[in-house]
Amino acid sequence: MEIKNIYHIAKRAMGAQLVRMNAIASNLANADNIASTPEDAYKPIKPVFETKYFDIIKKRGISTVDAVTVEQMKDEPIKEYKPGHPLADEEGFIYRAPVDSQEEYVEMLEASRQYQNNIEVITTIKGLMLKTANLGK
Repeated sequence: MEIKNIYHIAKRAMGAQLVRMNAIASNLANADNIASTPEDAYKPIKPVFETKYFDIIKKRGISTVDAVTVEQMKDEPIKEYKPGHPLADEEGFIYRAPVDSQEEYVEMLEASRQYQNNIEVITTIKGLMLKTANLGK
């Protein structure tokens, strides 16, 4: 892994936020899933981030972030008594995905803002480079 310039830093950070958004989309898409056993219930996923530094000894303070993996959460499914439901087990329970939609929407807003912040960094750097190039004209 090598961080080359500000564009590379922003690109990696945007990639990490894209992984985060995909995980959120998956969780929201499965938020209302129902299963007949706790093992079959959808388990939410979350990305795991890791800071990547410009140099090994971290003396410059230049870093970015990578999404290194996406892990399944260990949250217990929501057990609900619905004896007439076609997916109810022999005791009359169904198991809902333990996804808090409101929490996922907040995560989505945060990931979107982080992504937009990185776009703003790239736009600002590009504008400054164009102004610098035009100074000699």
